[in-house]
Amino acid sequence: MTFSVLALDRATGAIGGAAATGNLAVGAWVLRAAAGVGAVATQGMSVSAPWGDEGLARLARGESPQEIVSDLTQADTGRDHRQLAVMDAAGRSAAWTGPHNEDWKGHVVGVDCVFAGNWLSNRDVLAEMQRAYGDGTATKREFGRRLLAVLDAAMEVGSDARGTLSAAIRIVHPARPPLDLRVDHDLTPLARLHALYDMATHPPYSEWIGQLPTQDDPCRH
Repeated sequence: MTFSVLALDRATGAIGGAAATGNLAVGAWVLRAAAGVGAVATQGMSVSAPWGDEGLARLARGESPQEIVSDLTQADTGRDHRQLAVMDAAGRSAAWTGPHNEDWKGHVVGVDCVFAGNWLSNRDVLAEMQRAYGDGTATKREFGRRLLAVLDAAMEVGSDARGTLSAAIRIVHPARPPLDLRVDHDLTPLARLHALYDMATHPPYSEWIGQLPTQDDPCRH
């Protein structure tokens, strides 16, 4: 049904996530992130938006990803139909994959990153996502391009078993306005997301957004 990545860019301090799915509106359902706090991806056969909201709130209170994943899953009798990934601002991650999600399903916790997927076409998708994020070519790219490369790699090796219809990317940083781009339904959502990312990171949009208030400078104009 869905595949996602959460990551910390240690070089800049940015936190980000990207996701794609064979259904509508993956960005709204799956991704949560706050600058200086962390990120959450909530997905699965019975995706829980409250998990995403509560997970991010608990990160803001200083709880660890492992505590959050453990508490949220233990308290929820529907956990076996859900999937959850949590990463804090220090890059620590934890994840849960409920056994009643459709195969292929699973998660991989890496260094400063975590990958999750369910209803995938094959078991190689997650491994290819991790490889794409960490390979030498990708690490020379700026952070947003690395996240997009993860989605591209998943598509190339098999993607969502039903096809892919929506995709999203979210990046937050205390000194920058948030970047939140979403393709909610498209036959080629990754191509459209790449096009939106190009528009967002080049003038005139990038010049305008560079003047906006940020968490570190709320009075900027």
